[in-house]
Parts: sequence; structure tokens; C-alpha cells
Amino acid sequence: MIRILFLGDVVGEPGRKAVINRLAGLREEEDIDFIVVNGENSAGGRGITPKIAIDLLRAGAAVITTGDHVWDQREIQDYFPTEPRLLRPINYPESAVGQGSVVLETAKGKVGVINAQGRIFINPPLEDPFPAAEEAAAAMRAEGVQVILIDFHAEATSEKIAFGRAMDGKVSAVVGTHTHVQTADEQIFPGGTAYLTDAGMCGPAESVLGREIDSVVWR
Repeated sequence: MIRILFLGDVVGEPGRKAVINRLAGLREEEDIDFIVVNGENSAGGRGITPKIAIDLLRAGAAVITTGDHVWDQREIQDYFPTEPRLLRPINYPESAVGQGSVVLETAKGKVGVINAQGRIFINPPLEDPFPAAEEAAAAMRAEGVQVILIDFHAEATSEKIAFGRAMDGKVSAVVGTHTHVQTADEQIFPGGTAYLTDAGMCGPAESVLGREIDSVVWR
């Protein structure tokens, strides 16, 4: 058995500090083998920088996933080709820098991670995530990867559930991100795939989805 920790959207400095300071302790306390962190809001709430990515990896993240804010910090574009453990959504055009999936060796076998983004009520408009993720998962299974996790970064609950159902039996787990509110619908689908609509966020509790309350209320 392999124990995987998945952390939803890391938001700004409070989220970064909490993750970086607590990750090593959590790994030991919970006997965690592999850690995936969504870092797309880690730079002031919008995007991620090379320095933050390095800090998260050094803190213990095996893979960093992203989403619709992936390109908000311009310097990250040049960093993507140098770090395969930092993912952007797999349904970007092939010409986009970086990659949307990765397979890593662990002491308990290979682990595959796929990052995909939805298309309902979310920008930028991307290619269909369903066939892109299915193709990546099939390639991983052909390679002998038995543990495959998907971070599905999407707005609409209906799209997330439909995506999870489509991937049932093809991957180990589908976990949603983006809405910053943890859902209570964790379940195992009939084909054996674990599913959660949204993992929530790593950020300040006194906030509106990680942002300052007064400024969001004013808007």
C-alpha cells in the first residue's frame, strides 16, 4: 500500500508558509509516501514562481500541479522545461511549454500524476480534458504504472463528477481543485477509483477563498 497526501490550492504567503513548515512533520506523523500539491495560487494568490516551486519541492512535494492561473507569473514559462515535476493542465495545446503528466519512481513502485483543467465557467478555454487524460492514463498503464492520480482543476461540480465517472477504473484517484472549498462527497466509484469533488485550499481561514475579506466584499 502507498499513502498519498494531496493538498488543494496553496493560496499566497499564508498557504505557502503553512505547507512548507508543516509538510515534513505531516509526512512523518501520517507515514506518507508521496505528496502532490496544487501550487497555482501560491504567488500572491495568482500563479507560481520558480522560487516558490523550488521551495515546495524542497519541503517535500513530489509533484506540483496548477490550473487556470498557471501563466500569471511570466517567469514561470522559462522554468517549466527545466522541472518535469511541475505540471500544467494536460489539455493545453502540445505547443505549450511544460507537460501535463509525469511518472516518478518511489520505493513502492511507479506513481503517475496527471493535471487536467475543465472547460465549464473557467478560462482560458482549453481542449477537451476527457480524451487527453484518458490517453495519458492509458500510456501510464501500458508502462506498468499501477497508481495514477489526477488533479482535475475545474469550476463546475457537474463537470468534475462526470470526469470522475469517465475515469472510473482507469486511474486510482480523481481529486478536484479550483473552488477552494473542501467538499464532503469522498467516495469510491464502482470501478475502484477514489473521488473527491474538491480538496479545498491551503490558506488563511479568515478570508474569502484565501483573499482579503474587505476587498472581496467591496467588489
